[in-house]
Amino acid sequence: MPTPFDPDFDSALAAAAAIRSREISSLELTNHVLKRMDAFEPKLNAYVYQMRGEALAAAKAADEALAKGAPTGVFHGVPVNVKESFGVQGRPCTWGIPALRHSKAPANSTPVRRLLDTGSVLLGATNVPFLLMDGQAFNEIYGTSNNPWDLGRTPGGCSGGSAASLAAGMAFLSVGSDIGGSIRSPASFCGVYGHKPTLDIVDFKGHLPGGLQGTPGFSTLLAAAGPMARTAGDLDAALRMLAGPEPPDNKAFRWELPDPRHRSLREFRVGYLLEDATVPVSDETKAVLETAVRACEKAGASVKQGWPEGFHFSELLETYRFLLGAFDFSVTPPDRRQEAREALQSRPEIFVKGALSSFVEWQARNFQRLGYRAQWENYFQSFDVFLLPTTFTTAFPHDHTHPDARVLHTPEGAGYSFWNLVTYICPATLTGCPATTAPAGLSRSGLPVGLQIMGPYLEDATTMEFARLLALEIGRFQPPPGYGAA
Repeated sequence: MPTPFDPDFDSALAAAAAIRSREISSLELTNHVLKRMDAFEPKLNAYVYQMRGEALAAAKAADEALAKGAPTGVFHGVPVNVKESFGVQGRPCTWGIPALRHSKAPANSTPVRRLLDTGSVLLGATNVPFLLMDGQAFNEIYGTSNNPWDLGRTPGGCSGGSAASLAAGMAFLSVGSDIGGSIRSPASFCGVYGHKPTLDIVDFKGHLPGGLQGTPGFSTLLAAAGPMARTAGDLDAALRMLAGPEPPDNKAFRWELPDPRHRSLREFRVGYLLEDATVPVSDETKAVLETAVRACEKAGASVKQGWPEGFHFSELLETYRFLLGAFDFSVTPPDRRQEAREALQSRPEIFVKGALSSFVEWQARNFQRLGYRAQWENYFQSFDVFLLPTTFTTAFPHDHTHPDARVLHTPEGAGYSFWNLVTYICPATLTGCPATTAPAGLSRSGLPVGLQIMGPYLEDATTMEFARLLALEIGRFQPPPGYGAA
């Protein structure tokens, strides 16, 4: 017998199917999610604004379109949200900057437009840190978002509000952005799925403070926009909707997601690393990741531990931090550059070198970036995916001290620099390769641990399919305690 649709925690694809089959209407489902938001949003503070009237009207229109037999998109009638940093026409797009409290985006960002074009019902936007620069989700305008697994801990950043809302059943899908693990880390901390796509396959237009549209085709060479959900299948379907060229590139170019390399876990050639000496990993986190790796092995996958031959993790980290520093300073508004220069006094040295580099120095590092991509492309001729931690520890307690001075403690009591949090996401970010974070299980302390699945450049379906297959072995998304029926 088919499994009845679960309006609390089922997948976005299952929600769309239930709406198409008339098991539930979009209006009924939207009202159900709004009821959950009434129950759980006050203690989570995941949303920064809600679009209740618009959402109910859109849900009603979605039902009417179905009744008329009109064409429908993949997520027709499904309640979704977006990270606040993506412009939604007429709505604030502050990036946590107090001066932009009353900003109104002039138009929908590309990801928002594509969501709406598929008939999705937009519920609102989710919380972010100031300038999107923290592993938490808090700012002076909207306050602090909490982790549904432990309200005293962060849901992560900077897409933390999205991760918290998904884990608590307050949306079926979200879109985040990721330059320092900002999709992957919150997914890991909240026990949901997140996908950082291959660089630039999802257009970033409208992802600027104030929701400004910016220069068409501009690439940060590091950042990516991608989906977050409760299943790997939803990630795949969402990416197929979100990705593809926009004008003027679509005059000549078309995008197609390559098929996954395999459809069975036993066919995968898996490389993995549980810890690099450069960045220690919590024993609790390693234990959960080790169990996931052993499950791959038990399912018949070939498994080999260790970085690719000749790969130097510490050197890659240095290149990433240099280019991140250069990018951050390059997009600083002219009226804030003096303030930004003063702030550099406390930043890591390599970050400062990047911020103040000449073009010649920057280009040399950019060549290194492309060299690392080529190195991993060669590695993926012999392997299909590479598994590694998403973060070195589980969700940490709220801490609003400056990141440069912040110390994060593992459950075992060891303290490490906050910047260790972004290190294991760097190989996929710097090379532009896709990476999916999938729930791997709970630590001994009862907090989610996310496994990061890195894959070949432009072969996003391979990492998402691996995540889907792995869930059949180790279990799917599990809701946090206390978030049942509202």
